[in-house]
Amino acid sequence: VVPQMRQYHFDWRIFRIAVYITAPALIFHELAHKFVAMALGYVATFKAIYFGLLIGFVLRWIHSPFIFVIPGGVFIPGIKEPLHHLLIAFSGPALNLALFIAAWAILTYKKKELPPRWVGVLHATKVLNLFWFIINMLPIPGIDGYHVYVNLFKLFGGA
Repeated sequence: VVPQMRQYHFDWRIFRIAVYITAPALIFHELAHKFVAMALGYVATFKAIYFGLLIGFVLRWIHSPFIFVIPGGVFIPGIKEPLHHLLIAFSGPALNLALFIAAWAILTYKKKELPPRWVGVLHATKVLNLFWFIINMLPIPGIDGYHVYVNLFKLFGGA
């Protein structure tokens, strides 16, 4: 018996909904970094991360069940103060946590008043933003969580 190959096709409707859900999570995350950095007196510049885009294309090419893309990020040179670095690093994940809480609250208290389509979009928004918060808070070099924890240790651990 030869297993059936799964047929893949591109569904523009699902793609559009995915963009509506993921774009705010990513864009507002990076804007939070930028605005907090600017409020603290730093120059913050958004730059494309082409390797991050390549990862997404490779995952799609190998038919990965999930796609992970890092299209860009905000770069802030010259942060020397650990508290500033911690606040800037945490601002992006904190924004995702706020979006998660907002989607959760709407679904908890207003779900019956919403059209079914919006319930699905809000549920996906809730899940994505919680996932994005958790991933970004991991203490892995290059990720926001690493910068948060390193600077917490500098402030309170004397490192």
